[in-house]
Amino acid sequence: MAARMRWSLLQLIRSRNTTVTTHVRCPVNTKIHCYSQLIGQSLRKVLHGPVSDFGPTQLLVRHLSIQTQDTPNPRSLKFLPGKPVLGTGTLDFPTPQNAECSSLAKDLFEIEGVKSVFFGPDFITVTKADDDVEWTNIKRHAVEAITKFFDSGAPITTGVSHHESSHSEDDDEIVSIIKELLDTRIRPTVQEDGGDVIFKGFEDGTVKLKLVGSCTGCPSSSVTLRNGIQNMLQFYIPEVDDVEQVEDEVDEVNAKVFSELERKLHDS
Repeated sequence: MAARMRWSLLQLIRSRNTTVTTHVRCPVNTKIHCYSQLIGQSLRKVLHGPVSDFGPTQLLVRHLSIQTQDTPNPRSLKFLPGKPVLGTGTLDFPTPQNAECSSLAKDLFEIEGVKSVFFGPDFITVTKADDDVEWTNIKRHAVEAITKFFDSGAPITTGVSHHESSHSEDDDEIVSIIKELLDTRIRPTVQEDGGDVIFKGFEDGTVKLKLVGSCTGCPSSSVTLRNGIQNMLQFYIPEVDDVEQVEDEVDEVNAKVFSELERKLHDS
């Protein structure tokens, strides 16, 4: 009986995917954003913060029209070239060492002030190293690099796989529903904000997720987890007690190295 109910729930989620969109977005201080919280079967939208002076802008370079949009993370900016980037999935470049598989990512890291790069299906997120770094020069050089890359016709990456849905035949019923909710309800809106959420496991009632792109280091990421993702998962899946943000071991090492480098540069 329980298995039949879970199967029916999974089918319901899939069948309603085209008719119901549940937004899970963190509040921002730089423009009007909303995040929606599922209460029963209704949505409550919360508007927070003034409209940013930075707002959506459009830069015309040669024949390629590149739009830029701010994100919930004031250190991250989203670039939309108007054509597919990865097409499907996402790919995170937290450091220059991770960018060997992409000439575009390497070119973006050469811009002074760039800390990390993130590729989405149709967008590129650039994160700057410090609040004191101005966006003006980064934007200009990033648009030039992106335009030059797409003009070249080179492949976006070589020899790597992109983060995307990781459904497996070995998943139990609860994990299958968690992944389905992430794919259909949560990930699309997180990607709208220039980031992504990656499922890392479910153990003892805790869902482990990795936030990447603009979500990395975002001051509102905890709000996204608690007021958005956790509430939604708990509504559909009573077995979910908590949602925890995790990092890969290599990411933790890279973060420590970068923090030490920032400290040395500041002291000098």
